[in-house]
Amino acid sequence: MARGGINKVVVQQARQALIARGENPSIDAIRIELGNTGSKTTIHRYLKELTGQQPVAAEGGIALSDVLSRMVGQLATQLQDEADLKIEQAESTFTQQREQLEAQLAIAQQALAAAHQQHQIDVAALAAESEKLLSTQSTLQAEQLRSASLNQSLGELQVRLADKDEQVKSLEDKHRHARDALEHYRNASREQREQEQRRHEAQLQQLQVEVRQLQQGMIVKQDELTRLHRDNERLLGEHRQAASACRAQDELLEQRDAQIQGLRTILAQAQGASEEMRRQLDMQAQSLEARRDVCAEQARQLRQLEEQLKARDEELRECRSQLSAANAAQ
Repeated sequence: MARGGINKVVVQQARQALIARGENPSIDAIRIELGNTGSKTTIHRYLKELTGQQPVAAEGGIALSDVLSRMVGQLATQLQDEADLKIEQAESTFTQQREQLEAQLAIAQQALAAAHQQHQIDVAALAAESEKLLSTQSTLQAEQLRSASLNQSLGELQVRLADKDEQVKSLEDKHRHARDALEHYRNASREQREQEQRRHEAQLQQLQVEVRQLQQGMIVKQDELTRLHRDNERLLGEHRQAASACRAQDELLEQRDAQIQGLRTILAQAQGASEEMRRQLDMQAQSLEARRDVCAEQARQLRQLEEQLKARDEELRECRSQLSAANAAQ
């Protein structure tokens, strides 16, 4: 049905008015005559019906040239109307395609902006991870320097411990020699007493003199024995001190070994963290490369859409040029 009150009678009246004024009753002219109301499709349909109702032969003595002129005008009008309709349909189709392409272009631009923003975020995250890696490497170098210092201290302590071991061995040798000398003296004294006892009955008076001499010698020997006992006790005290120092050194070495083990554990953990950070950086670099490929593909699609849009514009300009040429030819 006609829209806006347009019907076949109104279209016929407008057409007759245009013909009476000597104008071409085209779709646009009739629409202007109707006050720019009604669709071109409806006007074209009514014109086609009205044209089909016109008599082919002239009645009442109308000249054949007038009939031919009218038929040529009607054909021209029909061709113009059909051309206008096709152009209108082409413009409608082009407008829809243009809107779709513009919508796709807007979506692609938004996706490209989002990808660019994500790329910036990834770059910032990569920079932060690089800073963390540098910090971890600095910490690792400091721990390595500290470990080297502790190893050097351990070597020095081991050298000192070897010196203490040599001192303890020397003290043990001195103690053994003193004990051997004391035993030798005891054996010698025992043999001497046995010899004196065997000569006691025969040489009693001489023995008494010799006994006094022996008593004096025994006093001297007792003093020497007392001195030897004191030296032995002193050596035993030094030996205990040396053994205590050795135990202290052993405890210190155990503590140093525990510290070194802890540092080795920390070093292993730092190396593991460093490897994990490097792996994460490699994964982020791969993800960034993939996003760059996606951005490049979207940019390529955007260029294709722009080229299609330009081609559509060229087709529209060609259609308009052909229409203008057809109007000029009429």
